[in-house]
Amino acid sequence: MLDDRNIPNKFIVFHSADIAQQLLYQCYVKQEREDAMQKSYTNCYPFLYYLEHGQNFYSTARHAPLSIKPVLLFYGMVQLLKACLLTVDADYPESTSVLAHGVSTRKRKKQGYEFLDDEVKVQKNGLFTHFSEKMFHVKQTTGEKFRMVTLLQRICELHESLSIFNDKKILSIEVIHNSSLNSIAIPIEILDHYHMTLNRFIHYIEHEWHFLKATFVKEEDRFIHIGIESPLQPIGCEPFMFHLNGTYRIPVKREKIFMLPEVIAHYLLLYNLSMISRYETEWWSELLHSYSSNAYTLIVQFLSLTAEKVPLLLYEYLIQRLFPA
Repeated sequence: MLDDRNIPNKFIVFHSADIAQQLLYQCYVKQEREDAMQKSYTNCYPFLYYLEHGQNFYSTARHAPLSIKPVLLFYGMVQLLKACLLTVDADYPESTSVLAHGVSTRKRKKQGYEFLDDEVKVQKNGLFTHFSEKMFHVKQTTGEKFRMVTLLQRICELHESLSIFNDKKILSIEVIHNSSLNSIAIPIEILDHYHMTLNRFIHYIEHEWHFLKATFVKEEDRFIHIGIESPLQPIGCEPFMFHLNGTYRIPVKREKIFMLPEVIAHYLLLYNLSMISRYETEWWSELLHSYSSNAYTLIVQFLSLTAEKVPLLLYEYLIQRLFPA
């Protein structure tokens, strides 16, 4: 199990101008930029300042009242994302269009509003669309909407609570990941959930799970064993989901949300909760003090979880660029 208390401190490895410049230079050389050296020095200190600013937000959020945690956690994430963006976009921010949040929320109904049914909508420009495409090669569709309950399902640590509120329907099952042998073992029951034969499942993963590069697939002892070229990583392993306890899970449904990077779900949830915290103070305060909705439990769990998981995921993102496979 990971020691969550040390996750924010992991970024200390980057608290060196030499290391930061080396990381950026490696990234820019890989992008075949002729000005790689110059840009790595130019962006070195902005990179460090973004990381420091983000960590300060997270540190403050740890001791802040629950009512303002969403705002602190959202802007902490934004700052860490900006540091990550400098590794893939040496000219960031090239224009003011990428400085907006990139998503919006609808007007809330004062009567009968339910957080889990609420939505955020993708805007044409802004940080959300920019980091999705630059960091994860996911092109967002302008006007697409994401429901809060769908986004919460993307985060596997919340699956137990979500299943309790949904007639105990399971959302994912644990897989056995052997990093030393470069293999994954998936319980054979996944075939029932996906309504597939073994041959159909093999065809499916070969065509849909491009990152895997399976070296073999076989059924044995009620598991589907898959050989992979390199071990799973906490970030970039979709549709597998990394759990903070160090394990991996696979969703029991083949839905688009499980193919999106988890960082995207955290950003959208935190954006909406930060907007609620700032502009819907009455509803927000009633939720926090009346415990009148299932959303309360999920929101509190999510805020506790995201404070640990987002820094870890973005740290892993940077480490993968410092030490590419």
